[in-house]
Amino acid sequence: MSVRIGNIDLGEFPLLLAPMEDVSDPPFRYVCKQNGADMMYTEFISSEGLIRDAAKSLKKLDVFEYERPIGIQIFGSDIDHMREATEIATQAGPDLMDINYGCPVKQVACRGAGASLLQDIDKMVAMTKAVVEATHLPVTVKTRLGWDDNTKNVYEVAERLQDVGIQALTIHGRTRSQMYKGSADWSLIHQIKKNPRIKIPIFGNGDIDSPEKAAAWRMEYEVDGMMIGRASIGYPWIFREVKHYFKTGELLDGPTIAERIGVCRTHLEKSIEWKGLRTGIFEMRRHYSNYFKGIDHFKEFRMRLVTAATLEEVQDILCEIDVKYSHEMA
Repeated sequence: MSVRIGNIDLGEFPLLLAPMEDVSDPPFRYVCKQNGADMMYTEFISSEGLIRDAAKSLKKLDVFEYERPIGIQIFGSDIDHMREATEIATQAGPDLMDINYGCPVKQVACRGAGASLLQDIDKMVAMTKAVVEATHLPVTVKTRLGWDDNTKNVYEVAERLQDVGIQALTIHGRTRSQMYKGSADWSLIHQIKKNPRIKIPIFGNGDIDSPEKAAAWRMEYEVDGMMIGRASIGYPWIFREVKHYFKTGELLDGPTIAERIGVCRTHLEKSIEWKGLRTGIFEMRRHYSNYFKGIDHFKEFRMRLVTAATLEEVQDILCEIDVKYSHEMA
């Protein structure tokens, strides 16, 4: 059976790309889409930034046809500002709106946004209702198990948010106080999925970093799909590997050097196309070590890549890498 969010058909067991600040921009989303991500989200966008016309926030609203279905994710602490930001974001033409009630980072949570709303469920419900009423698009939510071990209240949250009209819920299997430490616990996600009152799709998030784990947790926790975040950084192949394993029970070979270089080049080209030459080259630097993780004696190339100032320089270094490692591995 297909999983649906409103009129968006996501197929039988969708794999979603998590919204990650400074990572899931259009160039990165492009390479994830090419490798099998079924649905993606923008980086989270501040409602205050959108209302103030902050250039950085507005730039994050860019969505492209090749990305669909795509959701714009917003966060904030003021209900009226969230309503207004929803109206602005809707005009950018995404397929759905998503609210972030999961971000644990201090600058967000301590401003009363993101995961901090897990401490005030009434306000969270009122804010969600305002967003649902402000757009014709389906609204989804991403959240955590609770604020800390004593307030794992996501079971109640799921019911109440469904009641005010959200059409899917993604749950990260940690509390806010855990940040990204320890292991994600999906048992509560499973309980919500089994709750007979819950009719919307429930997606699990947290620690999906291998095809075997994805398959085991799909069986054990019975979620409708999975959202993958950190495991996709520098490794967009995770989506195709998980799908292949679901289908065949076999592990795909990891990407070859040529494939790593190819995706790296595509990411760089898209980065320059979207951000301009100088920023495109500069902001790509944070991705190189991830693309070539685990390759022996790579340090010298990495140092050169992160200091290369022109496109020609980067292309030359990638060619050198290709010659050196393809030759060695042949």
